[in-house]
This record gives sequence, structure tokens and C-alpha cells, in this order.
Amino acid sequence: MFARSVIALALVAVASLAHADAKVLKKVAPEYPGEAARKNITAGSVRAKIAIAGDGKVSGVDIVEAEPKRVFDRAAVDALSQWKFEGTGAPQTHEVKLVFKSED
Repeated sequence: MFARSVIALALVAVASLAHADAKVLKKVAPEYPGEAARKNITAGSVRAKIAIAGDGKVSGVDIVEAEPKRVFDRAAVDALSQWKFEGTGAPQTHEVKLVFKSED
């Protein structure tokens, strides 16, 4: 059985509409998908664009790139949707890359 662990390299590339940097107040690590473990997929990555409302809550997550495709997308969206940023009063967007690695 796989021990599920995830290494998240967050805020690798930042594309902000309002400010150069957004302060992350809460990060939620994604869970390693059981489907990936069952298929013996031991690693992957997802690059996602996060829409952040003025109050710092995530208002949307769009997958920009994933390797392998459609394996880690749901886990990334579920986790990133729970992130919280410092509110700036203005909407922002940021790109984040999550790297998944399974360790047994």
C-alpha cells in the first residue's frame, strides 16, 4: 500500500492583477489520489490558475497544465479551493504548481 504524501511547490509563477505578491494565510495540501496509486503512478504535477477574491478567498481554480493529464486535477482543485490569502480588496490571479510524489 502506498503511503500517501504530497510535496507542493506553491506559488512558483505569480501572475497578479493587483499586487506583485499575495500573502498565503492558509495552505491545504492535496491528497494523493487513490486512482493514481492503483494505476502505479508515482509522480505528477499540476499547474493551476487561482482566482482570488478581494477578501482573500479562492473564487476559482482552472487547470492550466497537468502531467499526466486528468490524474491529479481533482485533488489539486479540491486543495487549492481551500487556500486562503490575505485580502487586498481587489481580485487577483496567481499561478501555482503542485508536485505530487508517492512514497511507499
